Amino acid sequence: MHGLLDTPEVFQKLRHEIADRRVDLLIPHLSLRLGRTPIEEAAAELAAHIDAAYPGQAPLDLLGFSIGGVIARTWIQRLGGHRRTRRFISLGSPQQGTLTAQPWPGQIFKGLADLKWDSALLRELNSNSQVLESIDCHSFYSALDLAVLPGWRAVLPIGPQTELPVATHPQLLRDAAAIKPLAAELLRP
Repeated sequence: MHGLLDTPEVFQKLRHEIADRRVDLLIPHLSLRLGRTPIEEAAAELAAHIDAAYPGQAPLDLLGFSIGGVIARTWIQRLGGHRRTRRFISLGSPQQGTLTAQPWPGQIFKGLADLKWDSALLRELNSNSQVLESIDCHSFYSALDLAVLPGWRAVLPIGPQTELPVATHPQLLRDAAAIKPLAAELLRP
């Protein structure tokens, strides 16, 4: 799942890195409307994409970048996605909230307000994180990230946490220093 101002094209370098070693990829375009779409609504849209592409209960691996990671986590924890998820990779996702979401008014920017420190959504997800225990979770983040501020808040409460040696949020999907370990994680059996 892509980030707030992104399209599925943001994953081009990662797709190129994994080449044909992982061909069955779903990279949906979500209607985030500059953060006005509530996270749960975006998670329901994600569910519709997944159900259309992979009917049944085949296990899935998910990678969510930025807000896309919180959307994927909401699908996993609130919409039953945990029953289908084998691996969840959170990349630069404000799983513990971000200071950059604090000034945005929730009446207009519901999706951004869901990313505030101590938002009702993040409180619920973090208090019910035992759902993630049956899933192979891994968080990747940049300590210098200015979109998720501070960068160390871009981690799930469960699973390994890997700091990537990049300086900006966009570099998490553009720089070889980030792409290589992400590809290795995606290709891990």
